[in-house]
Amino acid sequence: MSIYKKICISFFIIITTNLMAQDMNEGFQYLETGKFDKAEVFFNAILKDYPTNKTANLCYGRAVGLNGNAEKAVEIFTNLLKEYPADLEIQLNYAESLLWSKKFSKAKAYYTNLVANNKTNFAALLGFANTFSNLKEYENALKYVNNALEVSPKNPNAMVSKKYIRLGYANQFVQEQKYDTAITLLDENLIDFPNDKETLLNKVNIYLMTKQTDNATTIYTQIATNKKDSLLALNGLSLVSHIAEKDKTALEISKKAVEKSLIVNDSLLTIQTLERYTQALIWNKKFKEAELKIKDLIKKYGEENWILSLRATLGMYRSDFKETIADYEKILKKDSLSFDGNLGSTNAYFANGEIKKTYNGVFNTLTIFKNQQDAVSFLKKVNKNYTPFIEEKLSYTFDNGDNIAYSSNTKITFSINLDLKISASYEYRKTENTISTNNAISNNFILEFQYKLHPKIMFNTKTGISHANSFSKDYSQLLVEAFLKIQPLKLQDLELGYKREIQNFNADLVDKEIASNNLFLNYNISTNFNLGWFTQYFYTTQTDDNTRNLLFTSLYYNFSSKPGIKGGLNYQYISFKNQVPTSYFSPEKFNAMEVFADISNNENDIFYSLNAATGYQFIEDQEKQSTYRIQAKLGYNFNERFLANIYGTRSNIASATAAGFTFTEVGFVIKWDITKKPTFYKKITLK
Repeated sequence: MSIYKKICISFFIIITTNLMAQDMNEGFQYLETGKFDKAEVFFNAILKDYPTNKTANLCYGRAVGLNGNAEKAVEIFTNLLKEYPADLEIQLNYAESLLWSKKFSKAKAYYTNLVANNKTNFAALLGFANTFSNLKEYENALKYVNNALEVSPKNPNAMVSKKYIRLGYANQFVQEQKYDTAITLLDENLIDFPNDKETLLNKVNIYLMTKQTDNATTIYTQIATNKKDSLLALNGLSLVSHIAEKDKTALEISKKAVEKSLIVNDSLLTIQTLERYTQALIWNKKFKEAELKIKDLIKKYGEENWILSLRATLGMYRSDFKETIADYEKILKKDSLSFDGNLGSTNAYFANGEIKKTYNGVFNTLTIFKNQQDAVSFLKKVNKNYTPFIEEKLSYTFDNGDNIAYSSNTKITFSINLDLKISASYEYRKTENTISTNNAISNNFILEFQYKLHPKIMFNTKTGISHANSFSKDYSQLLVEAFLKIQPLKLQDLELGYKREIQNFNADLVDKEIASNNLFLNYNISTNFNLGWFTQYFYTTQTDDNTRNLLFTSLYYNFSSKPGIKGGLNYQYISFKNQVPTSYFSPEKFNAMEVFADISNNENDIFYSLNAATGYQFIEDQEKQSTYRIQAKLGYNFNERFLANIYGTRSNIASATAAGFTFTEVGFVIKWDITKKPTFYKKITLK
């Protein structure tokens, strides 16, 4: 209850003689106990008989304002001020009525003079502190609430105000991503209000945002002091496990929470528990169970926004982006300020390739939820796809055929707009045979255009010149590549294209000036149950009148997403029309089978990948030969704009150059984003 509710009582001892016979204690009690509607009726009746009585008018004004009619209260106190301009009690009530009516700037100006003239008045100081708090000027709010507490130490109303000022101030620091400062403020609250649930929940939210899962677990354990709070804590601990990438544990905890909700009679907590349980099913890719649960929830509660959000989340996990977008649009029709609706639809547009709507969505989200961390991070992720960058790759290769090569590739990429991206690259490669001393140098200049024809269709074209200087000749050849990247159906990716290239693996091949014209197809099918199938086919015609058929297919299973772990079986078939073993590896038939495992993690500053395979190759009618292949990469994100990695690969699988050989390549890559944002960023923000 506000400290000002007692103001009217002080007037009782100075009631005018006209009201001496009138007992107003009943009205004072209504104000004291928060029965403002009854207080309004009571004092209105008094004023019918005594319309000019100051005490009755003041109490009526408070009753009216606290009963929800703030504007009328301001009018009442404004009129009283005209009659009693120097009356401090009326001044204090008028100032507070400005807060009720949310006229915070006007209240700030009025309190400034009021406090200047009444520097030790507790009500004025506390009112000024609350004004600053409403204006989110928390530093001044803390200053004046502390001044009020100096006048009235440990005053409960001032202490409660200080608690909420700290909560607001902490939230401001969270928006600025100054998490340690926010935690310090919340810890100060916990000194004054030990185990305060609101403060603990604010603190645990910071730990969830910053993925400090151990600290979050400690807080939820601290909160669980009764049945209801234990249920709240279980729901929180399920989320903590999900953030810690322990989704099985998250589901186990959520199942316990569902059981506990049956004996905790709290409808809101029950809904939160059912929501978390359904989320846990989705996290664990138990999509059929989640779908049935959502249908049950709709039957029981109707298409409430929280249920639509669950269905939309399920759609995202299943890659049903159109259905997901439709659900989020339903949410936004009911509540345009919904965070789930705004950022959720933005994610869905992005996944569906609708980038203009993605930008509009994330900008709208950040307008409503200023500096919200998830939205800020998402915007950075989208921007990353369109930010101009330069990439440099240096490599050194050698094989047991005494060939070595040094290579550098410099590539610059600019996005002209959301649909068109342009790249220019220059590759230098020097190769030499250390026994024959034959050597060659290739210089490739390539210009690449990438144009989005449709959210599901991308067209790429590359044109360039390869200029070679070999041990017996110099020449230039045209380089061309054009292909379409299509998503014909959900969870399917298809590439169809043509590529003209010059064989430059070693000096002898460069000297032969063999150009290859390739028609190729890449097709990948993913599933919601972690199984995938990738197929690649090349039909190649060469300038030496040879042709090649190459088929590669891989059946794989995704065991984990964080880190990414997958494994499977690979099969490769190669066939050349003409066999020219003295020039390059060109078997009439070649088969290779292998098992492989792959692990990768790109979520942290340190990123890595490791791919290993082993199997057998069958070259024409020869005996089978064992094979191995290993590829590794280790890198570091120095900041949001600069990364570097080293990589290596080693293989003894037959190639276009030879059979029974061992090939090794090591290299170094750096990538630097030239600007912080896309060059067309201002054009986006103006839309």
